[in-house]
Amino acid sequence: MSAEDRSAEAGPVTAGPVTTRTATAGPGSARLAPDGPSTAVRPALDWRDERWPARANPVPAWLRFFNSELRLVFGRARNLALLGVLAIVPVLLGILLRVTIASSGGPGGPPFLNQLAGNGVFLALVVLTLTLTVLLLPLSVGVVSGDSIAGEAGHGTLRGLLTVPSGRTRLLAVKYTAIVVFSVASCLLVTVVSLVMGLILFPSGPVTLLSGTTVSLGAGVLRVLVVTLFAAAAMASLGAIGLAASTMTQHPVGAIAGVLIVTVASEICDQLPQLSAIHSYLPTHYWLTWDGLFRSPVDWSGVEHGLLSFALYTVIFGAVAWAKLTSADITS
Repeated sequence: MSAEDRSAEAGPVTAGPVTTRTATAGPGSARLAPDGPSTAVRPALDWRDERWPARANPVPAWLRFFNSELRLVFGRARNLALLGVLAIVPVLLGILLRVTIASSGGPGGPPFLNQLAGNGVFLALVVLTLTLTVLLLPLSVGVVSGDSIAGEAGHGTLRGLLTVPSGRTRLLAVKYTAIVVFSVASCLLVTVVSLVMGLILFPSGPVTLLSGTTVSLGAGVLRVLVVTLFAAAAMASLGAIGLAASTMTQHPVGAIAGVLIVTVASEICDQLPQLSAIHSYLPTHYWLTWDGLFRSPVDWSGVEHGLLSFALYTVIFGAVAWAKLTSADITS
């Protein structure tokens, strides 16, 4: 059968409405959109997906969460104000001691103050002692730790954080790690500003230790940095207490007040000879037991006992915070 016969057998050809499609541009794709009633559309082509497949984010989720927490802690005006106060204290105290020593002819008084007239490195030790005993450093760490969980609950963001696939244990770990970073940063800030002011206002050179041995300036500064890390460990253990208190309330002020009450009560009890039996169990008892680092040979006993005490308080109150947070019914 010829082509003409097959065409005649099929019947006349009728023309229907002709639909045209125009190309529409989209991001990274070309699509044909119908002008008429037709709904048949070519699947969108994503050239980026076909030629260069999207890579997974190389930054782990927990690290992004931790970076966000650090920006929150160091970005709050209140925390920055506390760091500003800690930076100003060495400047004011250094000027005051310089004027006092110059007018009296000799320092006299607390430990390391006698050595300050001969070497400005000891200003860092004097300022660290002062900021620990008058609660400037404990206040700063108490504010950050007391606000860590209670602040989120008070602002209604804690439940939202837990909806993100982070988990309560990871949330607690990130919060405490940020507290530790803030503690180290606070102590380093005090030490660095103190060293700069000490070298400006007082003589510098070889450092004479408490045992009478002389070491180089670099060795003396290194010992000061070790003392700084020891003080930061003390503040980190206090941060664990604040973190535990923060899981028990939705009001940050209450948690911060609890940290300060514990600190003051511990300091008072540590000064009472009638309570000597419990002195070694107090959280603040070993805060200033680093004077052995400025003897030759170095006496590590005070530092070792202190680090053990700090670790025990961190583990105990970290467990309390974990038990409370993981068993709590989060409604805000």
